[in-house]
Amino acid sequence: MKIGYACQNLELQANTNNTFRLTSYSENKIIQTIEKNLEGCSRILSFNIKNKLLFFRLGSSFIPFASHPICKFDWEKYFQAEFVKIGKEIKKNDIRISMHPGQFVVLNSKKQDVVSSSIRELEYHSRLLDLLKLDESAKIQIHVGFPHGDKEKAKMDFIRNYDRLSKSVKKRLVIENDEHYFGINDCFEIHKAVDIPILLDTFHYSILNEGKSLEEIFELASKTWKNKDGLPMIDYSSQNPEGRKGKHCSSIDINNFENTISKLIHKDFDLMVEIKDKESSALKASKSLFGMKMIFV
Repeated sequence: MKIGYACQNLELQANTNNTFRLTSYSENKIIQTIEKNLEGCSRILSFNIKNKLLFFRLGSSFIPFASHPICKFDWEKYFQAEFVKIGKEIKKNDIRISMHPGQFVVLNSKKQDVVSSSIRELEYHSRLLDLLKLDESAKIQIHVGFPHGDKEKAKMDFIRNYDRLSKSVKKRLVIENDEHYFGINDCFEIHKAVDIPILLDTFHYSILNEGKSLEEIFELASKTWKNKDGLPMIDYSSQNPEGRKGKHCSSIDINNFENTISKLIHKDFDLMVEIKDKESSALKASKSLFGMKMIFV
């Protein structure tokens, strides 16, 4: 199992998600920001290698406004050598990479301009991972979207618009269960139609579990992953006791973590720790997992 965290390292104050306001757009600005994200990525990877955190989610704003019509800058050509270098470091150390576009990516939106912009955003993510020369285990995860008053139609709309995606995107795209509308059963229906892998989010599952145990849910999701996809991916977090329902905790609750992951300790998967203090919680999770494995051997 690889354990990781998302986008930035707080101890290093390094980020792969630096961006700027659209009104400030210029070619010089985008070059400077990408350089900053590349530098942050390099530092984070070094930290992660040293600490054996071999799963990392790149920030979706790595290339600011890459899918926006304003961006005419050929960032792929300009930074090709730098991305190839980082990609070699990732592959040399067997690091798994993922990405998670923002909530504005909605493939089943009723608004065609939203669907079109969502497709452009997914194509950008795929181009970035291709530029790193990563295999199909480098995934792009999204939610199904919104039911818009008709859940069955919303699922069919997702399937229809999924067919508009390029092969490059399709080979990387995975869907995750959410806590409001589309649970694992809904995701599995979509999988049966388009053969898309399902990422299990344990926190979302704890809110919308559809009457199934975590073990049953994992078995259902894991069947959707092929060898070329790599190990199934799981997102982990827990409830912030001081926040609204569904708000991620600020720091890992080890008791909750061990209670959740111990149920899956003999399964094969890679784990993304979606907690606000980033590498701090990922390191604690890694240490806890090592202890659990010693107990369960």
